Amino acid sequence: MPRRAKELLSDARIRAAKPGPTAYKLTDGGGLHLLVTPAGSRLWRLRYGHGATESMVSLGPYPDVSLAAARTRATQMRGGLVHGVTPAAAKREARKSRANTFEAVAREWFAKQRYAPATRDKVEWFLSLLYPHIGKDPVSALEPPAVLNVLRRIESRGRHETAHRCRALVGKVMRYAIATGRAQRDPSADLRDALASVTVEHHAAITKPARVGELLRAIDGYRGRGHPSVENALKLAPLVFVRPGELRGANWSEFDLENSEWRIPADRMKMAEEHVVPLSTQAVAILRALKSGSGDRGLLFPSLLDPRRPISDNTLNAALRRMGYGGAEMTSHGFRSMASTLLNEQGWHPDLIELQLAHKERNKVRAAYNKAQRLAERRKMMQAWADYLDGLKADDGKVVAIRAQA
Repeated sequence: MPRRAKELLSDARIRAAKPGPTAYKLTDGGGLHLLVTPAGSRLWRLRYGHGATESMVSLGPYPDVSLAAARTRATQMRGGLVHGVTPAAAKREARKSRANTFEAVAREWFAKQRYAPATRDKVEWFLSLLYPHIGKDPVSALEPPAVLNVLRRIESRGRHETAHRCRALVGKVMRYAIATGRAQRDPSADLRDALASVTVEHHAAITKPARVGELLRAIDGYRGRGHPSVENALKLAPLVFVRPGELRGANWSEFDLENSEWRIPADRMKMAEEHVVPLSTQAVAILRALKSGSGDRGLLFPSLLDPRRPISDNTLNAALRRMGYGGAEMTSHGFRSMASTLLNEQGWHPDLIELQLAHKERNKVRAAYNKAQRLAERRKMMQAWADYLDGLKADDGKVVAIRAQA
């Protein structure tokens, strides 16, 4: 039966409604009414019957929800009642759907990861490329063509490696969705061969002993040509061969010079685990000289522009360029490859080298054993490495590497 005219609300009547000392209703029929509160709020409510009881559901405030929109929502909810779906159940299902979108699941997964700050920033950026296109899609309904579409968009801008990284991230998020019971399959698995291949470019590094000696002498000759932070970082880099970001962000609070140790905290490591760097006598000497000249608080290598921040990513590479080493010959990351190559050639056990490079050990039991049992061996290796570099730098034509016991 159609509603009588006196039951119908209008925008004019709603706007004219004034707040009173108590809340009151303006009815629109069929259980729909507007609640006017003493504070002046106008709130849509729908009263509905289900079985022997009556319930109430909120439809939102006026004018955010217009009169027409409120009537439409009320009609939809009444239609659901015919099929046994209550408005409250429908709202719960809607909230559940929003919690199971790709973006919601990705954010939930990301919050559980123990990434170093720099890695977190990269992963967040990769995910931000995906959200505008598949972020609102339910993980249970995400199909390979939808994922491929966004990856092709990234590829079209020439970012082939980024596209591969994003595909891998989709896989991680979807596997988490499967594990938590919100999806049945990972659509990224079907896209392994759908993207253009990427040629892996290794960090340029000098590994010939004679050329290493030349580089070390060039670093010594850099004194006075650049900022002291850069000079000292370049001297320390080959002796510790940590990642450039770990070196640049070094803080005095991480060093124990009495025990010749540098403990890099987990939140600064790529693998989010504390890393111990045994310090050779040569490294300790550099650090003591640095401490006497600049103090023992804060960053070891502060920026010239802002001493609260470390030198930038490109600073060490720029210094290498000024010394005549092009990007295809040597990079700041190349000190790691240099150490890895030459230590392996000298017969040091690969496990020791990998531990010192802070590469992830897949076998957790073996990793725990290595960390507990092999620090003393790593101390010997790091001192032998520093002595070997001194021999290369001396360039007396009689340098003979002392080979380790395998």
